[in-house]
Amino acid sequence: MRRRLEEDEERLSPFAAKTSNSRGRLKPEEPSPVRTAYQRDRDRILHTKAFRRLKHKTQVFIAPLLDHYVTRLTHTLEVAQVARTIARALNLNEDLAEAAALGHDIGHGPFGHAGEEALAECLPEGFRHNYQSVRVLDQLENSGRGLNLSWEVLDAVEKSSKAREDIFAEGWGVPATLEGQVVKTADAIAYVNHDIGDAVRAGILRETDLPQSAQGELGRSHAERLNTLVCDAIEASWAATGEVPRVAAPVITFSPRVAAAANELRAFMFQRVYYYDSTRAEAERGKRVVIFLFHHFVSHPGGISPDYSLEGDPVERRAADFVSGMTDRYAIRVARDLGCEDALAWDVR
Repeated sequence: MRRRLEEDEERLSPFAAKTSNSRGRLKPEEPSPVRTAYQRDRDRILHTKAFRRLKHKTQVFIAPLLDHYVTRLTHTLEVAQVARTIARALNLNEDLAEAAALGHDIGHGPFGHAGEEALAECLPEGFRHNYQSVRVLDQLENSGRGLNLSWEVLDAVEKSSKAREDIFAEGWGVPATLEGQVVKTADAIAYVNHDIGDAVRAGILRETDLPQSAQGELGRSHAERLNTLVCDAIEASWAATGEVPRVAAPVITFSPRVAAAANELRAFMFQRVYYYDSTRAEAERGKRVVIFLFHHFVSHPGGISPDYSLEGDPVERRAADFVSGMTDRYAIRVARDLGCEDALAWDVR
């Protein structure tokens, strides 16, 4: 069965990442009889405790009481769906794209980017969720043994993050595979669109408030914007199929007009939603909770769960791993039990 699947991969684009060309795993192991290496990686990520915890981690709105807000888990599933669609259309390795998409945010802490900022301030070496995602997958999960994933999956996860100034800005490097580039693009497509829906749900903005140029270029509804961005990424990246002569190094991208509109929309979301007064005030409170928890567990390392950390690491690293693994609700509950004033005021019924 596995050999048949690997033979099927030979029909993919010449630019696709095929299992036969993988750099492999850090620790050699017997291959699965029924799955390719990337399919096995996908399944390993799905079965982790860290993946399950994404259901109660913030995307934009912290510990929402209503049911329909996007969580880090539903965001991850949307990224995987978009990445699979683009990879399939470009005849790339859909299994690699799906595995990387499912793991790309697994290192996010509680309270979204606010929690990330807090831990970056606490640790001398800083903290980035994409690096933490690799750490969770490669070292912390599986009782400290890691998942022993393929090099290509870990590379795509590590380089999935984006700089603020541009969707394709390379603050953390270019993924080595086109599938990794697909995940990076799918992440932006997914979050810009579903964050608009959440902001409308929260009463922060209306669909008609979006920049007119973005509405005209991308569409005036969630479905239209999603369709435009996905189809444009496929068309603009068509050289990845290997069907365009004399293209030696294709990339995943948007057309110039759509890229400009997407970046304008993204900048608008930073200004009107991510840094909106009430959203930011709640995020700052989340930061204070994370900082409180970090300092508490540095001072009281006996309370650090071995499920979230490695015993031989410095206490600051163990505290950061423990706190970053918490869900919003768990972090609030633990901080509340420890007397943190910011947590005591939070309504998380």
